[in-house]
Amino acid sequence: QVELAQSWGGSVQTGGSMRLTCTSSTSTALMTSMGWFRRPPRKGRQGVAAISATGDFTRYADSVKGRFTISRDNAKNSVYQQMDDLKPEDTAMYFCAASVNGGRYSRSLDRYDYNSWGRGTQVTVSL
Repeated sequence: QVELAQSWGGSVQTGGSMRLTCTSSTSTALMTSMGWFRRPPRKGRQGVAAISATGDFTRYADSVKGRFTISRDNAKNSVYQQMDDLKPEDTAMYFCAASVNGGRYSRSLDRYDYNSWGRGTQVTVSL
């Protein structure tokens, strides 16, 4: 059973930055795609960013392109999401996820491609 431990989130003003960390209890070198999802208030879970097994390929939702950056460090069993120029519409519960499906180039934004999930971290962006 893979456990994904997420860092604390918090509150930030519009235009601010925040970095999320997710650390796995098992080696991320054994995983293919890793990703970040979010669930805004009164909405469903949506894919935000994903990264391939060795970190060479990424994929982003249109709403965060140019503002969010996903990265991973398999030596530290961790995946990160740097969020810059945050907007109120980025307010959500953020979840990290890991997959053992697909191949080395997989970087999926589809929640059904993932096997393991973190418990979530609240990020609130105020005006």
